[in-house]
Amino acid sequence: MTGERTIAHLDMDAFYASVELRRRPELRGKPVIVCGSGPRAVVTTASYEARRLAGIHSAMPAATARRRLPDAVYIKPDFDAYREASREVMAILRANVEVVEVVGLDEAYLDLTGLYSPKATMRRVSTQILETTGLTCSVGISDSKLLAKITSELGKPAGLVVLRRAEALERFASESPGLIPGIGPKTRARLERQGLSTLADLRRADVKSLQATFGPRTGPWLHRRAQLLDDAPLTVSRESKSHSVERTFDTDVRDPQRLGEILDTLSADLAGRLQKRDLRGKTVAIKVRLDDWTTLTRARTVPVPTNDAMAITTVARDLLRENAPQRPVRLLGVRMASFDRPGPADAENPTPAGEGGVDEGDGEAEPQPSAGPTGDGGAGSRPQLGLDL
Repeated sequence: MTGERTIAHLDMDAFYASVELRRRPELRGKPVIVCGSGPRAVVTTASYEARRLAGIHSAMPAATARRRLPDAVYIKPDFDAYREASREVMAILRANVEVVEVVGLDEAYLDLTGLYSPKATMRRVSTQILETTGLTCSVGISDSKLLAKITSELGKPAGLVVLRRAEALERFASESPGLIPGIGPKTRARLERQGLSTLADLRRADVKSLQATFGPRTGPWLHRRAQLLDDAPLTVSRESKSHSVERTFDTDVRDPQRLGEILDTLSADLAGRLQKRDLRGKTVAIKVRLDDWTTLTRARTVPVPTNDAMAITTVARDLLRENAPQRPVRLLGVRMASFDRPGPADAENPTPAGEGGVDEGDGEAEPQPSAGPTGDGGAGSRPQLGLDL
């Protein structure tokens, strides 16, 4: 592979559940499900035993998981432990490979271009991760980030698969376009109505016809993705553009006074987190999701960057009062953006705020943002609860 562009995607296996098993080895071999306890909580991770026994998967409503597998071991998420384990893993990656793009607590892309034996390098890295942390990972190696990510799924768990684009075009020709991250159920259905039910069909489709149906940007994007083409570079540094705190209620809230009190708590929590990172922002926003899933976001820019709790609360309260919800509220959030300097990459994840809070996956089961321009929650995309504040 020397000289060819070579990208690896490393994905930790059932990461949160695996971290729990590392400190509770007596649970090994049992179905373990990491999720919140509220009625609107979702599964963050399930062990492979839980997946095989009852088809439990990430983002499934926790209530559904409990009905399917009532005798499983249910564990509340501990994100401090997961972040620490993630730091261990990413330190190993950076010690072995020069260019590493971290895209979550449990996954990263690595640029292996020019290495004599990329496969041997990733075997060494996987072994070092196992010996150092006790955790396993799956690795896909290919020509691009797109193909590396798809390929890493082929060897799960604890596998390493190398697949070049020429081989992938043949191997995946009969697969649904939904194989591609960013192509979700709605787009798949529209493609199928045009007789484009496989990637091979989509590759043969007329680009102008796709443009007419999906638009000038999405049409060519679909055609290019069907060719399994992707030249996106790795981004070594990912700067946070916003920090947010939000809360999903076990029971919808209608009382304006109660909503204001909750917003005060969220604002104080957000201010504390910003102060710990010495960050100040100029844009305060609120997010209100109603009982019918209608979501309202409103923002206001202040003259001087701030992380003061009272300043954030005042703006957030004004925004809530000016846009008073006309229906019961199921989720309320507050966000700060437009920082005077960049923040750490993991800060964009929403953080918990008391009972019922969204805790990086311990929230609602809802349609997820798309990884591509199709906008309907692409297959293969990760849950990103709260990032649309």
